[in-house]
Amino acid sequence: MNKKTGLAILGVLMVLGIATVYKIKGNKALKEQEMADQQLKQEIGQMLMIGFRGTEASDDSYVAKTIRDLGVGGVILFDIDVPGGRAFPRNITEPEQVRNLVGELKSFSATPLLVAVDAEGGMVNRLKEKYGFIPVPSAKELGDANDAEKTKEVAKGLSAELKDLGINVDFAPVVDVNVNPENPVIGSIGRSFSSDPEKVTQQAEAFLDGLHENGVLSSLKHFPGHGSSAADSHLGLTDVTSTWSDKEFIPYERIIKDGKADMIMTAHIMNMNIDPDYPATLSSRYIQEILRDKLGFQGVVVSDDMQMGAIMENYGFKDAVIRAVNAGCDILILSNNGKEYSEEMPQEARDIIFEAVKSGAIAREKIQKSYGRIMEMKSETQ
Repeated sequence: MNKKTGLAILGVLMVLGIATVYKIKGNKALKEQEMADQQLKQEIGQMLMIGFRGTEASDDSYVAKTIRDLGVGGVILFDIDVPGGRAFPRNITEPEQVRNLVGELKSFSATPLLVAVDAEGGMVNRLKEKYGFIPVPSAKELGDANDAEKTKEVAKGLSAELKDLGINVDFAPVVDVNVNPENPVIGSIGRSFSSDPEKVTQQAEAFLDGLHENGVLSSLKHFPGHGSSAADSHLGLTDVTSTWSDKEFIPYERIIKDGKADMIMTAHIMNMNIDPDYPATLSSRYIQEILRDKLGFQGVVVSDDMQMGAIMENYGFKDAVIRAVNAGCDILILSNNGKEYSEEMPQEARDIIFEAVKSGAIAREKIQKSYGRIMEMKSETQ
């Protein structure tokens, strides 16, 4: 072999060696990106709480596959299926069935699963006495009795039942001040403790104490206050600009200060004096500037149902999801119990958020912070 040929061979070997190095580095970078993307998807999954149809959950059911494949952080149970013509049952028939269902749901999740229900008492209680569950008075009845110890005992009994069923989240208590007694979604159906914010605070804290006795997580609702509205945000956008007042902040301010708020649920209401463009769920002015910065809440913020008329009829689903996350919502409720039922919606929501992060429309840090809050809260669940 002459010198010229040897150099040529050496050159080829060097090129091949460099190519191999770049291929190894390229494969490593690709692998790291895939792992980063998978981590991001897992974190986003924890931000979703979904509704589903079924009183049981087999291994190959839709909800089982969704919990496993998307890693959703929570589920919400209902007794009535609204898109099915208010058909009964949806997820709830009687205690033993619910206990079995919850156990099945939790078995599909790699992380502690939030299993939530609306059990306020009175008219808004998915665990009704006629199905075999304990009776729970309405907030109005408890407020009228004005006995904080009784309220705590009622909530303690409720939380004992929830714990026995495996349910670890109660979307209660309502801390809306009863500004408008004729309010179709609050005052007129007994969901407010009182028109006095001090009494609302006292009663709500007693209710929270009762829930916490058995390790059940709570959610104050509906921030910044739905009590003065004259319309139902389930049906459309509700404007409280001319009726809302600062006193509706008082229960939130006091309960946050006392360290008793696990989660706070936003309302789909408009107040032009605070944000002329977006309802609270989609507004950083409400969530970041007021709830977090002014009132000091550092826990989990959960949206009211993202499929309610106030959102679906006024904002595109994609835009609303991105805006809710950017506004500061940590968990998005996708009840699948509005006008329509869609088994593709959880996947769609996950993909919307994922692509928004990849494009820079949502900061990666937003997801990390929400995930951190959620996992910290989950460490306290039963």
